Amino acid sequence: MQAPMLQPCSRRSKPEEYFRVKYGKDSFLIQAKKVNFLPIFLDIHDRNCVVAGGGEVAARKVAMLLRAGARVTVVAPRLCSELLEQLNEQSREGKLVYRAETFHGDHLADAVLVIAATDDFAVNQRISEAANRLRIPVNVVDNPALCSFIMPSIVDRTPVVVAVSSGGTSPVLTRLLRARLETMIPTAYGRLAAYAGEFRDRVKHRFSQPAKRRRFWERVLQGPFAEMVFAGKDQAAKAWLEHELENETEEPVKGEVYLVGAGPGDPELLTFRAMRLMQQADVVVYDRLVSPEILDMLRRDTPRIYAGKERNRHTMPQESINDLLVRLAREGKRVLRLKGGDPFIFGRGGEEIETLSGNGIPFEVVPGITAANGAASYAGIPLTHRDYAQSCIFVTGHLKDGSVDLDWPMLARPKQTIVVYMGLLGLTVLCKQLIAHGLPNTTPAAIVQQGTTRKQRVLAATLETLPDLTAAAHLVPPTLVIVGEVVKLHRKLAWFQPEGNLPGDAE
Repeated sequence: MQAPMLQPCSRRSKPEEYFRVKYGKDSFLIQAKKVNFLPIFLDIHDRNCVVAGGGEVAARKVAMLLRAGARVTVVAPRLCSELLEQLNEQSREGKLVYRAETFHGDHLADAVLVIAATDDFAVNQRISEAANRLRIPVNVVDNPALCSFIMPSIVDRTPVVVAVSSGGTSPVLTRLLRARLETMIPTAYGRLAAYAGEFRDRVKHRFSQPAKRRRFWERVLQGPFAEMVFAGKDQAAKAWLEHELENETEEPVKGEVYLVGAGPGDPELLTFRAMRLMQQADVVVYDRLVSPEILDMLRRDTPRIYAGKERNRHTMPQESINDLLVRLAREGKRVLRLKGGDPFIFGRGGEEIETLSGNGIPFEVVPGITAANGAASYAGIPLTHRDYAQSCIFVTGHLKDGSVDLDWPMLARPKQTIVVYMGLLGLTVLCKQLIAHGLPNTTPAAIVQQGTTRKQRVLAATLETLPDLTAAAHLVPPTLVIVGEVVKLHRKLAWFQPEGNLPGDAE
């Protein structure tokens, strides 16, 4: 399939976050998070790089460039002992050259990369300006404003290299993250990658379908082959891989659909199974309530199809989504249907798997933490508490035709917690009807905006006062309404306090 063609498109949110992608014959919206630096790996093997500076910091940069196979020129009036030692070791091979000079523009002739590591701000600035004029990538140590690229912290498992960066904002944090990754990634991963590289062309020749190749490698790299490499049984690992390659059949790739609950927003609330399926999917169809932080956890090369819905504003009708899932699976793709919260709690997951089942498409369902559980927990409102509630009921704030027509006598019962999904626009009607059907106007009620995320806001009041307080606070979807005596516990139990959180206003 051809590479996706991206074009910015306008939405109610920031335009740069959404793009239109051409996927086969169809056109869809995808969401893309803006980043400050493009993470790339440069091939500088046997190419000229310049390091300005003669101190210990410069010595570390020189060592890193030499490990990547570069030819390095060091420009500095004097060298520290570490650089002198490097010079003695590398100069005979022509890999390291020393210029005992003050930097000037001619030093950048034929350079493909330059690092400024002097202790003189004016010199570093001059180097940055000269490199930018010549369009040469430049890094100024500890000064992101003068950099056109930044140096990440590196976990080296050659040929596997993991780079971690904070965009220059917190080098200490990236160093701590690198230390954690060092303990999580065995050194044998380098050998594992090297052996996979030896077989790469043969696997490509063996399997004509890219999806089949990817599934073969996923099975191999997570199975006995990897374990034998980790155990140092390299010859046995190669023999096992030879056998698997010879005996694997080139059968048509079978598609399937994973209906996965992405939870209420916080990525740390994802299940392990959801994480695994997110990494192996061939294409993703996701909803509006799936947070950008969760989308960032998908494989970067996975096509993403936006199928979000807002009240009276559907990017794709539900019937079209159902048909899309069937079509993609019939093309042999593993389709990740990623839905906010839980797929079976007002998520229309039942409608989707009915269509899949009717068309003979294999599927599996991965539950997620529904918004009621997640938002209530982060707001410090237990949905059940033996002193306040004997039952809990979930309802949706508007029906398919947009009306609010609920079983009010059933809802307006004492000792019961009511959780209302999508209740923001119908909040006034909701509160009035509950009062009209017997609940006291002083019944505690709360509304939670974007629960479990850093943008969470909680407003606690009563059935009488909540609509006006909500309107004054300018809350926006997604929201969750909670009604019942358990709301009284919000003030006491509210443990999650992100910036901008609204305090409870009334009892």
